[in-house]
Amino acid sequence: MRKCLICEKGNLIKVEDIIFEVENYVFILKGERCSYCNEEFPYEEETHKAIETSKKLGVWPEPMKLYRHLSRSGGGLVFRIPSDLEKQLKLDENTEIGITKIGNKIVIELEK
Repeated sequence: MRKCLICEKGNLIKVEDIIFEVENYVFILKGERCSYCNEEFPYEEETHKAIETSKKLGVWPEPMKLYRHLSRSGGGLVFRIPSDLEKQLKLDENTEIGITKIGNKIVIELEK
């Protein structure tokens, strides 16, 4: 058994219940835990899987948060999308989007 890298007193024990949280998403990873100080060391490949999944969910790195003012147009409100985001997502005036209201949030998704 290997000694703990932090406290150097306990032994590292294999576990399958290390909790890794990213933006309120919880991942359960395999790794090792110190028998003395309870420090956790997830396996590298497990951490990479969680990070890749987080990227697919759009929560890694921290999601971009933009602040914009709404404008009036006709009988409704208009939200302007910045040009750099337009280029990254390859948006144009023919792009279909889905708009969902969840509590006090508005979620805008590209429809493909």
